Amino acid sequence: MEPKLDPNHDANAIFSKKYENMGFTTRAVHSGQQPERLHGGVTTAIDMSTTFAQTFPGVPFGKYDYGRAGNPTKTSLEIQIAALHEGKYAQIFSSGMAATSAIIHLLNIGDEVLCIDDVYGGTQRYFKQVSMVNQGVNFVFAGIEKPENLRKALSKKTKMIWIESPSNPTLKVTDIKEAVKMIRGYNKDIIIVSDNTFMSPFNVNPLSLGVDIVMESGTKYLGGHSDVIMGVVVTNCPVKAERIYYMHKCIGSIPSPFDCFLMIRSLKTLSLRMEKINTNAMQVAEFLSSHRHVERVNYAGLKTDKFHEVQKRNLRNASGVGFGGMVTIYIKGDVKDTCKFMTNLKVWTLAESLGAVESLANHPAIMTHASVDKETRKVLQIDDNMVRLSTGIEYIKDLLDDLDQALNNMKSTDKPKF
Repeated sequence: MEPKLDPNHDANAIFSKKYENMGFTTRAVHSGQQPERLHGGVTTAIDMSTTFAQTFPGVPFGKYDYGRAGNPTKTSLEIQIAALHEGKYAQIFSSGMAATSAIIHLLNIGDEVLCIDDVYGGTQRYFKQVSMVNQGVNFVFAGIEKPENLRKALSKKTKMIWIESPSNPTLKVTDIKEAVKMIRGYNKDIIIVSDNTFMSPFNVNPLSLGVDIVMESGTKYLGGHSDVIMGVVVTNCPVKAERIYYMHKCIGSIPSPFDCFLMIRSLKTLSLRMEKINTNAMQVAEFLSSHRHVERVNYAGLKTDKFHEVQKRNLRNASGVGFGGMVTIYIKGDVKDTCKFMTNLKVWTLAESLGAVESLANHPAIMTHASVDKETRKVLQIDDNMVRLSTGIEYIKDLLDDLDQALNNMKSTDKPKF
């Protein structure tokens, strides 16, 4: 059954089809961006209507009747998002966690989800403390980036696979195409979900690698300016799209038209931002990998990284477009030294989140993954000396100089400010 608000039946989507075989940047600029039909405005209009007039009871003027069920500005964004992910159906949510919740609602009581073990702390909290407790969905966490672990963890109870590639925050990489092949060989009906937040569709396109659903926190690279909270779900399956749309409408986790407009505008420069972020992150990783105060660096772009060849196979084209902006490092020191390093930073901003034009530094054990219990963090190597860096678009020398001075001046007996 086709989704009730199938974007492929929208005039804007029909207009956008001429761009579907064009380059990524062209699709980002033009998909879903049909000129306004009354005056020809090239910028997508912000339609603030919460309700839409009807010509007869139950017969609206057009395709919309109530803002929670659909909105012209939101539809424009969904067409644009689907085009960038090379998918047919996209739904936009008020946050990444709202998108995650909608996907889990594809399952029934007693179903089992096999999830990568160091999944984002907020996702792990929702799975363990909400979905498992209140919805009766079971979760198994394992290092399924390793083929042997994935093969061992699959069972007759498995209904969904949840991967992050790379994972948050240790940056473990799953060979998506090979994982899909293994899962399909075991049970073709298992739903495969890839959280692609850390890479964005510019670097990796999981749908083309065979997954069923791509989820992203649009708050990160898609929005890219730390001013919009949003979630994205994209699929090529009409049945799954219909169910996700239904949950979206029932639960009501919708973004505002103005937030949709901001996201549309941001996506037009996604490729430009990602090119600079990819380049900066590589130089940051190379610089820190030889720094005397850094124990080790996790970044698949480094040829010495154990996931380098795996991530190359995931990249959007054969030549590779970049390994993303996330760099995880382990400081030579304890938690006090690590916190001192972070408070010494001047160009890098100490803050949660990632994927923005400004460079951000985060302490997972204290910040984004604080909800994960200490013993689990230890097993996953989310240690007290770990720092997650989200590289922005600043002048690279300024970024490197700031990291250098912060590391060289981190030894302190002061108590951390956290």
